[in-house]
Amino acid sequence: MAKERVVSENEKIVMRVSTNSMIVNLVLSVFKVAAGFLAASGAMISDGIHSASDVFSTIIVMVGYKLSAKDSDENHPYGHERIECVAAVLLAMVLCVTGVFIGWSGIEKILGRSGAALEIPGKLALIAAVISIVVKEGMYHYTKRAAKKVNSGAMMADAWHHRSDALSSVGSLIGIGGAMLGYPVCDPIASVIICLFIIKASYDIFKDAMDKMMDTACDTETMERMKEVVSAQKGVLGIDSIQTRQFGAKAYVDVEIAADGNLSLTAAHAIAEEVHHAIETNFPEVKHCMVHVNPAVTA
Repeated sequence: MAKERVVSENEKIVMRVSTNSMIVNLVLSVFKVAAGFLAASGAMISDGIHSASDVFSTIIVMVGYKLSAKDSDENHPYGHERIECVAAVLLAMVLCVTGVFIGWSGIEKILGRSGAALEIPGKLALIAAVISIVVKEGMYHYTKRAAKKVNSGAMMADAWHHRSDALSSVGSLIGIGGAMLGYPVCDPIASVIICLFIIKASYDIFKDAMDKMMDTACDTETMERMKEVVSAQKGVLGIDSIQTRQFGAKAYVDVEIAADGNLSLTAAHAIAEEVHHAIETNFPEVKHCMVHVNPAVTA
């Protein structure tokens, strides 16, 4: 019952934060694209398109989390958590395509293939870049805190999407500033720099999602904490082995403990139950802990 309440509360957090992100991104993207056109800044238009892609990525996060929270069924006895990894992969692909589009557009302008002369952008583009940096950096921290609280990889990817947008706005600020100082080529160069930031962010998101889909073990620090918790349980004389695997936002744990070989089956089972309960209580990200009891080796 307690776990169900936690899942329900986490879902509310994800939906609330994601809805707020969508609203902010919609307003910001319209503002930046409009500022880009009015101030003749290709970098700011590219930056606005990047913000618009954030709306789509947030929708992916919401749908992915909703589906991953579904209960286990006959065809999916281990649950649906990996759907969130699929959502993160889709997000990474959208981010990468957006980055390539922005970079290619900038390269065409630098090489003069776009058919348009390079223009010096107006002050409005500079103001829009500063506003974007402040807002998107704030959204990064806001979303990151929520992602850590609910242990959502897709939501953490969305947070980094905000950070990449903030970084792209820094690129826009530098490019627009350089163009206003008399070097109009700085504006499309900024678009290419933005492209590199976006592609790097998409790679990081993709790698993290793939690691979780390939049963990668939990980090070393978490493993050590688990060992401490297991060893602290009454009746545990040692740990023969402990293995973990990430399953979307959750993890599975398989541990073999050593106990007194003279114990009854009932007593050994009770020790295993204590270890099982301790792991799942101290590590909310653990969906299930399997415990096997071995007789301790005596000298």
